[in-house]
Amino acid sequence: MTRTLTASTFALAAATAMPAFAQDLPQTGNEWFIAAQDTVAAALERQQNTDRALNIILMVSDGNGVGSNYATRLFAGQQAGNFGDEHVLPFETFPNLALVKTYNVNSQTPDSAGTGTAMMSGVKTNIGVVGVTSEVVRGDCSTLEGNTVASFNEIADGMGKATGIVSTARITHATPASAYAKSVDRNFEDAVPEGCESQSDIAQQLLAAMEAGVIDVAMGGGMRHFLPESEEGGRRADGQNLVEVAQNELGAQFASDMVTFGEIDPEADAPILGLFEMSHMMYEADRNDEPSLAEMTEAAITALQAKGGENGFFLQVEAGRVDHANHAGNAARMVRDGMAFAEAVALADEMTDDADTLIVVTADHEHSLAFNGYCGRGSDILGLCMTASDDQVEHSGEPELGADEKPYTVIGYLNGPGSILVPNDEGEFTGTRADVTNEEATDIDYLQQALIPKSSESHSGEDVAVYAKGPFAHLYDGTIEQNVIFHVMHHAMTAE
Repeated sequence: MTRTLTASTFALAAATAMPAFAQDLPQTGNEWFIAAQDTVAAALERQQNTDRALNIILMVSDGNGVGSNYATRLFAGQQAGNFGDEHVLPFETFPNLALVKTYNVNSQTPDSAGTGTAMMSGVKTNIGVVGVTSEVVRGDCSTLEGNTVASFNEIADGMGKATGIVSTARITHATPASAYAKSVDRNFEDAVPEGCESQSDIAQQLLAAMEAGVIDVAMGGGMRHFLPESEEGGRRADGQNLVEVAQNELGAQFASDMVTFGEIDPEADAPILGLFEMSHMMYEADRNDEPSLAEMTEAAITALQAKGGENGFFLQVEAGRVDHANHAGNAARMVRDGMAFAEAVALADEMTDDADTLIVVTADHEHSLAFNGYCGRGSDILGLCMTASDDQVEHSGEPELGADEKPYTVIGYLNGPGSILVPNDEGEFTGTRADVTNEEATDIDYLQQALIPKSSESHSGEDVAVYAKGPFAHLYDGTIEQNVIFHVMHHAMTAE
C-alpha cells in the first residue's frame, strides 16, 4: 500500500521527535553539547535593531585576516594561561558577521589604498590610489578630475556629525587617508610631482579637511610629512610647517607625546591633531612615550561625543602595525598589536550604547602566513608545533618533525625576509632549513621561516571577516564585496 505524507505529517513528526532528541542522545550531558545548545538558544533570542545609528565606529586591523586573527586569539588565550583555542576576542562576541572579498579592481591581491577606499566610499578601485574611482591611472594627475569619490567622513560631516581618524600608522598612510584624501597615488604624502596641479599632497589635504570641519580629530604617526626638510626628520621640500599652520591658523590642539596627549581638552571646540612619531607609531611591544591604540580611541570618542552632541559621530580606527609586523615576518609583534587592537575594540564597545551605535570590526586584507600541522593543544602559537598526546588534552612536549628530521614552528609564511633560501656568492638562492628551538622561535625578534625570499612579506587575496553589532548590523551576512561595508554603514546612518 502506498502512503502519501503531507506537510502536516512532517510537522507533527518533527514536533514529537524534538523532545526525544533532547532526552535520548547519549551525549546530552557532554560539556561541548551543552555549550553548543546554549549558543543556539542565545542566537534564537537575538532581535534585529533597525533604528537609525546615531554613531558609527569602523575599526580596521590592517592585515588582520582570518589567519592573523586566529594567531592573535591563540596568543591572547595562552597569555591568559589557557590552551588558546578556546579564547574569545572581544569582537568575536559580536552577533553578526560576514566574509569579505578584498580584491581591487585591477589586482587579485589588494593594497590598503584600494581597500580603504572601498570601505570608506562604497566603490572598489585600483591598487595604490585613494579616494578615487578605477578610472584613475595611478600616478597620472591628469586623470583625477571627475573621478573622485565622497568619503564616509565627508558624508557624516554633511549630516552634522563630528568625525575623526585614529591610526598607529602614519595618519597620511593609505587607510586613514581614505577618510579625507583624493590622490592618484597613495605615496604623495608630502609632495606631488611637478606639473601635478589637480591635487595637493595628502598631508595638506588633511589640514584642508580639518579647516573645512570634515575632520575634527586626527591622531597617529607621520610627523615627517608635516615638517619642512630644514627641521630634523622633516620631508617637506616646500618648506611648509603644517604643524604650525594647524596650531596658528586652525587653532588646533596638538600632541606629540604622552605629556601633550594628556593636556588635550576633549570638550574644546578646536580640532585635535596628534602626531606621535616621524613615521609609523611604535609596535605595541616597543611602545614608549606615546599613547596606545586604546588610549587614542578613548580620547577620540570622548572628543567626538562632545563635538557631535545630539548629531552623533563617525570614527575610523586603524591598527596599522599588525600589517607591518606581518610584512616583517615577525609574528611575535603582529599578535601583540592584534591584542592592542582587541583592547581598543573592547573600550569602544564599553564607551557606547548598542542601541544607537553601530560598531564594525574588520580588516583590509590578509597576509601570506599559514599554520603548520598537526600541532597538539597548547602548542605555543609563536613556538614549535608539538605532537598531540593520546592520553591528555595538552600536547606531548615533543616537537613534530619534517621529513628533514627538523622541528618546525606553528606559524610560517609563504614568502618574506625569513626565507630558508639565501643567496650564495654567485647570487643563486639555495639553502636548507635551519634547526630552531622553542626558545629561539618565541623570541620577540624571531622571523618566522618562509619559503620564497622577499625583503618584505606580501599581502594575500583571501577573504577577511567583518564583525558587527548595533543598528542594522544584521545586514553583514554571507560573503560580501568589500565596498558593501560602506553601504551598510550608510544605510544605518540614514535609515528612516
